[in-house]
This record gives sequence, C-alpha cells and structure tokens, in this order.
Amino acid sequence: MGDVGAKMVEVWSDADYARATGLLSILGADGLGTDGRAVAEPAPALGADGWRRVHRGMRLIRSLDERMTKLEREGRIGGYAEARGQEASVIAPVAALQETDWVVPAHREGGAALYRGLSVAAYVAQQLGRGDDLAKGRQMPAHPATPRALRFLPASSGVATQLPHAAGLAWAAKIKRDRTVVLAFLGEGATSAEDFHTGVNFAAVFRVPVVFVCVNNGWAMSTPARAQSASETFAVKALAYGMPGVRVDGNDALAVHAATREAVDRARDGGGPTLIETVTYRLGGHNTADDPHLYRDDAEVAAWAARDPLHRLEAWMRAAGILDDEGRRRIEDEVNELIRKAVEAGETAAPLARRSLIEDVYVRPSSVLEEQLAELERIRGARGAG
Repeated sequence: MGDVGAKMVEVWSDADYARATGLLSILGADGLGTDGRAVAEPAPALGADGWRRVHRGMRLIRSLDERMTKLEREGRIGGYAEARGQEASVIAPVAALQETDWVVPAHREGGAALYRGLSVAAYVAQQLGRGDDLAKGRQMPAHPATPRALRFLPASSGVATQLPHAAGLAWAAKIKRDRTVVLAFLGEGATSAEDFHTGVNFAAVFRVPVVFVCVNNGWAMSTPARAQSASETFAVKALAYGMPGVRVDGNDALAVHAATREAVDRARDGGGPTLIETVTYRLGGHNTADDPHLYRDDAEVAAWAARDPLHRLEAWMRAAGILDDEGRRRIEDEVNELIRKAVEAGETAAPLARRSLIEDVYVRPSSVLEEQLAELERIRGARGAG
C-alpha cells in the first residue's frame, strides 16, 4: 500500500469484481433464456453450421465416453477418464479459436482434440495401444496424441504443469508479433499447485495472448472444490494477478463460447490474458478406477444431471430452428457408427512392433538399448510369445 495515508489506487472496478464473482448464463436448463424467453444467438455469431459443429463435438465425446467406459469395464482397455456432464466446457471454448491458435489441455479435453480434427480412429487407437496409435503406446489412457498440424499439445495429468508451457507458447507468439492465441485448460484443483501461480503470473506480467479456462467441475478426485480455496470464486483470483476474471455457467455452451470469444479477441488484440472459470460438474468418477459414490451424494449428482449441457444446447437449437429430432438422431447414429468402426479396426490392428520401445529417443538407438531389445526378443522367442 505504500506510506500510511497515501491515496489508494483501485486496480479493478466494481464491474470487474462482479464478472469474477457472478455467473454469466444465457440459457436456462430448458434451453430458453434465463427469463423464460427464446434466445437469439449471441454475438459474435457462429452461425447455424457452427453451432451444429459444436453440437456434434459434444455428442461425439459423450458417445465416446460412454463406449470407452464400457470397454474398460469389460477389460478391453486399461483405464479411462471421461468428460460426461462438462462437454460444453470442453467444446465451446475451442470453437472460439482460429486454426492457427494453440490448445494446451489438462487431461479431460480429448473432445477438444477431436473438434480440432483428430480422427475417431486415432483417438480409439490410443485407448487400445495398438500399432496405429500415434503415441506408440507411450501415453496414459485418455491422453491422445495428435498430429502437429492441429496445434494441440499432449494431455497433462501432472496438475498445472501445462500452464507455464501455455504461457511460454503465448510469449513466443508475442515476441514473433504474430496474432496467435493460446487456450489453456485446467481444473479447479490445479489452482492449488505451484505451476498455476507460475503460469498465470508470468502471463499477466508479460501480457501474453493466453486464455486460461478453469473447468470447475466440483471435485478434484475426492476433494470438493470448497476445500481447494478460501477465495470467493476461482475466477476472482485473476484480479489479484492483474487480469480479467470471468465466471460462467459451464453447462451453457452459448455462455461459455461468448466468454471465451471475448477473451480470445482481447488477447489477439494485445490486451493480455484472461482467466475464465466455467462452473460445471463431473457426472462420472475422476477416472474408471475411482468410485465417486464413496464421497458424493446421489442427490447432488441428480441435480447436476438435470442441467445436462448437451440437452440444453439441443433444446436451444430446436427453438432456434437449426436442429430437429431427425437431425439429432442422424448425428447420434453417425458418431456411433464411427466409434463402432474405430473400435473394430483398433482391436484387429497389429500390435506395436517391439522395436518401437527404443525408437524416438536418440537419432540412432544406443548399443545398450539394442542389446536390451535383443535380450527381450530372445526371451519372448523362447517363450513362444508373439
């Protein structure tokens, strides 16, 4: 504060505080406006085709999550982390980006990779760890690798470790004076980690073009959001760092997209970073190894299920005349068929070559690695293994 009696300078306005502690919402649970009236598409517009693409992206990841969870229960994949119930917070933000922008995910944004152009076949291959897996079986379940052209970094289960990377990408864009924006995802639990401070503080000090999307889904593993922070909201933390904070209904795709588009445009025009908190809910477990019934009330889950983001978007699209029941069924059938074919192809694909174990670390694998691989081949051959 400086000398006692010195005039205090307000670093944020009442309006800034209101945005960071309120809840931006456009759609009600019934797909109508919060005042019960039909909602015209908010500016800036995606257009009918754009919203159909958002809807397809949300439907695709919902169907994939349901299918992959069943495969895990059947012992056909090793594990999975779903995004069921928070699809609007995954797809709507990336819909605000340009192809030249970067996405830095946490570990529940596989649907965003699909929206950016990753094929369903590649996504499923990663879950199965078969020979056509882009990551060659080296990533954790639900951590899909992507072609470099998609500008989508590998998923991160190391809590908040991706945030300094996002700030660095954005800093590079600023140094190069291009108009690239970086969109970085994190969970509310990540705000308790050191790298949250490192990434967000750096971004604010150097005013780099990055948008942080904090997906507050209620629970970090078995820890409730209320145990993560004594702050009034997670978005309000942004004000102390010197950037705008926006708190938004994370199950309202229109509101999430509008908030993200505003922040992306601001970043692209040199206005610096923004922290967006999307208030949503993880309907399933933290992953398939987690039993959420041990720490959550079923009534709480039911209350959030009634605010399903996919159903809300579909209700609005019907009211807006850009989706009907036949169109919804067609999309559902299309994505289910894509998933069916991808699983069939993945499960019948050849296994990864054992030599892939020692590739991609050195230009030429060392003699020690070659010896180790030869010994593995000898052991496997002696056992008659394929």
